[in-house]
Amino acid sequence: MSKRIAGPEIERLIQLLAKVPGLGPRSARRAALHLIKKKDQLLGPLAGAMADARDKVRVCSTCGNVDTADPCMICTDPKRDAAMIIVVEDVSDLWALERAGAMNARYHVLGGVLSPLDGIGPDQLTIKQLVDRVSEGGVSEVVLAVNATVEGQTTAHYLTDQLAHMEVKITRLAHGVPVGGELDYLDEGTLAAALKSRTIF
Repeated sequence: MSKRIAGPEIERLIQLLAKVPGLGPRSARRAALHLIKKKDQLLGPLAGAMADARDKVRVCSTCGNVDTADPCMICTDPKRDAAMIIVVEDVSDLWALERAGAMNARYHVLGGVLSPLDGIGPDQLTIKQLVDRVSEGGVSEVVLAVNATVEGQTTAHYLTDQLAHMEVKITRLAHGVPVGGELDYLDEGTLAAALKSRTIF
């Protein structure tokens, strides 16, 4: 049994921080200590920002993004191409694609991937909502931007089957050599995917 190193309030802060992805117990202790040392500059404003997020953040009923409005800013942006829906596993993937700024489309967040071993089937994801969105019309392309994992590819195949009867083009992200990547450092799966997805130069 480990010794208690601080009061219950500090211990609770450490325990809560340790639940954040990417922060283990040691990192949580360091983060808590830093926040406490900078109580006025960081801890107070952070507590306020977290309270605001708790009270104001909503999940978009159209696409599944998180925002302070429902529908979210992306869904209500008239400059977005409503004929294209990019399907992602999670909101973090949506944000990553937005940072890249490569497409000016709408999104659909699945909320995960199919994984029978973990008890995640089609009913646990927003697949039906995606099919409903496409069946309403006005969508000409669905881009499957799921991860290149076994579960991601299984989900992509399932989605393709669900949308097969509709007049919509289904595409997926290319897989292969990253920009600035050196062949010697890439794994065999990435190299094989790059060769299969080769394009005319």
